[in-house]
Amino acid sequence: MNIFRLTGDLSHLAAIIILLLKIWKTRSCAGISGKSQILFALVFTTRYLDLLTSFISLYNTTMKLIYIGCAYATVYLIYMKFKATYDGNHDSFRMEFLVVPVGGLACLVNHDFSFQEILWTFSIYLESVAILPQLFMISKTGEAETITTHYLFFLGLYRALYLFNWIWRFYFEGFFDMIAVVAGVVQTILYCDFFYLYVTKVLKGKKLSLPA
Repeated sequence: MNIFRLTGDLSHLAAIIILLLKIWKTRSCAGISGKSQILFALVFTTRYLDLLTSFISLYNTTMKLIYIGCAYATVYLIYMKFKATYDGNHDSFRMEFLVVPVGGLACLVNHDFSFQEILWTFSIYLESVAILPQLFMISKTGEAETITTHYLFFLGLYRALYLFNWIWRFYFEGFFDMIAVVAGVVQTILYCDFFYLYVTKVLKGKKLSLPA
């Protein structure tokens, strides 16, 4: 494992922990898109079905279980425990506009037309756009809490570090996965505007807002 994948995984884990702590400490999920969290739970569920069929390493298995567990814990907190604080009016992005096209694309463009491979491909494509409901919600409300922006920053950093991971693997291992790379580039591009606002506003102590 190279340093880019390790730091990418740690950034991903940091994002998840920041979000969970934010919800638990404030006893509120205000400003958090439940729909994005449902999509991420779907991403991890469909991607990590190999937990039932193969063992790669203790680290690999542990991280997968953490991702799945935290994803469903977040969904539970939003839609069950702190449901009264959930802003469903602003979290109005239509998930089917992402899930249906992504599902169709996964069936058409994949490495192998098998059930598990299609679900893995589906998860890769879906992860690249799963943050859209959250960004859409921020654009509708006009601003985001600082802790929410930290969550988004680490989530975007994780994806950017994985791009370097793929470059590393290509040069030193001869490994290249077009599906994962293209989806990762798309996901990173979606964060570019947010990264700019994060650096120019949040790090200077200002509130973040996205253009409506």
